[in-house]
Amino acid sequence: MRIGLSTYAFFWRGSDRVEDPMSLEAMLEETAALGGDVFQICDYPAIEAFGAARLNQLRAQAERLGIQLELGTKGVAPDHLGRYLDIAERLGVSLLRSMLYRDEDRPTTEVAIQRLEAILPRLRRHNVTLALETYEQVAVDELMTVVESLDDLHIGICLDPANCVAALEMPLTVVERTAPRVVNLHVKDFHFTRAPGWVGFQLAGCPLGEGQLPFDAMMRHVDPVSRGISQVIEHWLPWQSDATTTCRLESEWTRRNLEFLRSYTP
Repeated sequence: MRIGLSTYAFFWRGSDRVEDPMSLEAMLEETAALGGDVFQICDYPAIEAFGAARLNQLRAQAERLGIQLELGTKGVAPDHLGRYLDIAERLGVSLLRSMLYRDEDRPTTEVAIQRLEAILPRLRRHNVTLALETYEQVAVDELMTVVESLDDLHIGICLDPANCVAALEMPLTVVERTAPRVVNLHVKDFHFTRAPGWVGFQLAGCPLGEGQLPFDAMMRHVDPVSRGISQVIEHWLPWQSDATTTCRLESEWTRRNLEFLRSYTP
C-alpha cells in the first residue's frame, strides 16, 4: 500500500500567508515522520528554478527517508512536459501528473492527442507514467477520449472526483468512467453546500469520511492497493481566522486523513 502526501497537504504551511513557509525538504521530513511512503511535488513552479545540486539533494533526502517522489505540473505542451521530464529524471520520479490546460494554452482534444503522441517515446524510454487529472475545466468524457485514443500504459488518469463537482459531474460517475485507466489517486473529501444566507453554494474540503466523496465506491472501483496505485492526500482547507489556526487545522487534517487511509479495509 503506497500512501502519502502532496504539496497541497501543505498548501497554507508552505505559502507566503505564513511567517516562515515550509520548504520542500521540511515537507519531505514531515511526510516521513507521519509514516508516508510517497510525496508528490505538485503544481510547485519554484522547482523549475532548482539547480542540479538541489534536485540531487532532494532525491538523496527522499531515498534516505524511504520516500518515493512524484512530480506534478499543468499542461501538455511537449517543451513544457520535456522540462518536467528532465526534473523527473534528476529526481528519480516515475510518475508525472499533469492537466490538459495550462494558463491560456487550452488545446483541443485532437491537438492534445498529437502533443502526447510526440512525448510518448520519451515516456516509454524513461519508464515514466503521465497521469492526466480529472478536473472541472475538461469534461471527463473528453479527457477519457484522449487517454483511450492513445491507449498506452504510460498515459493514464489521475483521479480526483472532487474537482469535477464544479462542472456538475457526479463524483461516482467520474469514478466509474475512469477507474480502468487510473494510475494515480488524489484523495480529498468535500462538502457541497448552500452558502450562508442561502444564496449560491460552497464547495470546500473536509476531513476524509465526513463529506460527500464516495470513498468506499472509489476504493472498490479503483482498487489502488492491488494495482499498486499511490494514494496522495490533498486538502481544500479554507483559510481560518488567522495563520496559526489555519496551520494547526491543516496539520490535524493531514494526520487524521493518513490514519483514515491506513485503517481502511474494503
